[in-house]
Amino acid sequence: MSRKRCREDTMVETKNTLDLMALPQSQVRPAPFSDEPDAAIERDHCDYTQRVTYKMAKTGRCGRKIRVYADGIYDLFHQGHARQLMQAKNIFPNVHLIVGVCNDELTHSMKGRTVMTEEERYEAVRHCRYVDEVVRDAPWQTDDEFLNKHKIDFVAHDEIPYNTGGISDDVYAHLKERGMFAATERTEGVSTSDLVARIVRDYDIYVRRNLARGYSAKELNVSFLNEKKFRLQNKMEELKDKSKRVMENFGEKRFDMLQKWEEKSRDFIDAFLLLFGRDGRLSHIWSESKGRLMQALSPPSSPPRDGSPSDSEGRASPPPCKAGRFDGDLTEDEEDIAHSISN
Repeated sequence: MSRKRCREDTMVETKNTLDLMALPQSQVRPAPFSDEPDAAIERDHCDYTQRVTYKMAKTGRCGRKIRVYADGIYDLFHQGHARQLMQAKNIFPNVHLIVGVCNDELTHSMKGRTVMTEEERYEAVRHCRYVDEVVRDAPWQTDDEFLNKHKIDFVAHDEIPYNTGGISDDVYAHLKERGMFAATERTEGVSTSDLVARIVRDYDIYVRRNLARGYSAKELNVSFLNEKKFRLQNKMEELKDKSKRVMENFGEKRFDMLQKWEEKSRDFIDAFLLLFGRDGRLSHIWSESKGRLMQALSPPSSPPRDGSPSDSEGRASPPPCKAGRFDGDLTEDEEDIAHSISN
C-alpha cells in the first residue's frame, strides 16, 4: 500500500473519530446506568443549588443542562414509548434526559405481569437515542429524596391523572403543585396493552407460527391434542399455499398459451384468406384453369379455303362423293350402274 493511501485512510479514521466525539454519547453508545461513572460525573457537574423554573428552562439561558426525569414500565418497548421520550428530550433546550424503569417485583405487584423481564426492559430503554441515563429499580412515586439524589429539575409525563395501585388520586399531583411537572402527549392507538391484546386475540396463529419455527409444545405450554391440531392446520395451510401457487403458475401459463394461440390463429386466418379468399391465389388459379379448359373444349373455327364460296351464299358446298372400294377396277357397265344409283 502506498504512503499516500495510508495517509488518506488515517485522515478518514481521524475525521470519523472527531464526528463521533461531537455527537452526544447517547447516540454513539448505550446510555449509562445512574450508578455508573459516566452518569456520576455528569451529575456532579450539575449545580443543583441553582434551582430552575419552567419559564427559565424554556429560555435556554440557565447556564447548565436541564435534568428531566421520565419513568415507566416500558414493556414491549414500542413507538409510543419512543415518542414520549423524544418529547421529554426536546421539551426544553439542552436537556439531560433521565429515565427510570421499575423492576419486576414492583411492577407485578402494582400493575401485573410483564412480557419482558426487567433486564430486557432496561436494555431496551438505554438503547433509545433520546435517553442520556437510566435509573434501575425506579420507585413507583418520586419523593424529595429521590429528586435530590438524581438532581431532577422536572418530571415529564402526560397530564392524565395516574392513580394505579390506590396510592393517591394522581402520583404526579405534588410535582404539578410545585411547578416541576412537564407535560407530554400520549400516542393514541398504540400501547403495551394493545399489543398484548393482539397476541391473545390471534393466539392460535402465533402458536402455529412458533411450532413451525421449531418451538416445542412444552415451551409454548400447549397440550398434546392442541399441538397435533395446530400442526395439522399448518399442513393444511401449506397445501393451500402450494395449490394457490400452482394455480397462479397455471394461470400465467394459460395466459401465455392463449396469447400464442391468438397470434397463431391470426397467422392461420391470414394464410387462409390469402389462399381461399375472393382475391386469393386459388381463385386466380381456378380462373386461369377454367379459361384454358374452355379453350380446350371449344376450339375456334378453321379459316375458309381459297376459292370456296363465301358465307353470304347461305349454305356450304356438299361433300365430295366417296370413292368406292374398287373404283379403279370397275368396268364401264359397273360405272354406269353406280352413277345411276348415286343420282
